[in-house]
Amino acid sequence: MNRNATIAGLGTALPPSAVQTDLWENFFSHHYTGTRRALAKRIFENSGVRTRQAAVSPLLEDVSNWSTEQRMRRYQVEAIPLGKEAVSRALAGAGIAASDLGLFAVCSCTGYATPGLDILLARDLGMSPSVQRLFVGHMGCYAALPGLGAAADFVTARQQPALLLCAELTSLHLQPAAVRTDFQQIVSHALFSDAAAAVALTPGGPGLVVQDVAAVTDTTTADHMTWEVTDLGFRMGLSAQVPAVLELHVRKLVDDLLNRNGLTIGDVDGWAVHPGGPKILDVVQARLGLDDSALAASREVLSAYGNCSSPTVLLVLDALRRRAAPPRRVVMLAFGPGLTLYGTLLLQSPV
Repeated sequence: MNRNATIAGLGTALPPSAVQTDLWENFFSHHYTGTRRALAKRIFENSGVRTRQAAVSPLLEDVSNWSTEQRMRRYQVEAIPLGKEAVSRALAGAGIAASDLGLFAVCSCTGYATPGLDILLARDLGMSPSVQRLFVGHMGCYAALPGLGAAADFVTARQQPALLLCAELTSLHLQPAAVRTDFQQIVSHALFSDAAAAVALTPGGPGLVVQDVAAVTDTTTADHMTWEVTDLGFRMGLSAQVPAVLELHVRKLVDDLLNRNGLTIGDVDGWAVHPGGPKILDVVQARLGLDDSALAASREVLSAYGNCSSPTVLLVLDALRRRAAPPRRVVMLAFGPGLTLYGTLLLQSPV
């Protein structure tokens, strides 16, 4: 009998969306001149993003010069209902009550407060006072996968349900105009978006089992991706060399993960790859020798939702699960500061 951690429910929640061209024409384009404006326009047009979400849209409210304190206060206001919606949908999909959970894990790098989302949502949703809680912060775009691994380990060891929530509000970290002309900030403002996604895990039952997790961190390139706390929000550092680092490591990470489970790349029928940007997806596709259909879900999520940091890979997994013929062997891949690559293998339960 399968007693491993199974993904029994997955729920998402999205703030209002905006069209990428509207964001460019009605806000961002006003902050560039000359060659910088032409460069920024090309970056926005080639981002692979068609629409994306913002809890605090610059079309309605410019937070560029807000203090970090102001942004953190707004984070609580916006993140709680968004997280509550995603968690409620995941629980409903799994057919379990909030009071059944033994562990509640939260990933977020875009806001901090105490009591945090883990405490406030546990209270508001009726989780047990004895529920264990885990908060994963500042891991960035790959946080969902170590979070999923920790929750799965709990379920397997304790034979109790667990829930993972990833909630990010990148829109709160719009940088001041004086900083915004930096190349790395242009890329960041062209890609990032807001979302929440939650996964409910149960011991056994039908669904995708969290089979294995793998990671590699190249500390020699630690400065290639950063997320710094400043007096005016959190500032993204994003080197153009990131795809080259992923190109160096991603094939071995995937091969090692699959080989120790008796599989090869050809055995995988579902790829949930974090769409950090078009170039990242291009590199992963080329290094793994995948056809266009393999990364179609990742590109569709990037186009429709943007890069939402930690929830994004779960949005891709949700898209795969909703297909008419859902995959039975899934590899999830996500990347972030460190530079760090994470991979997770999901296998259809035999039950």
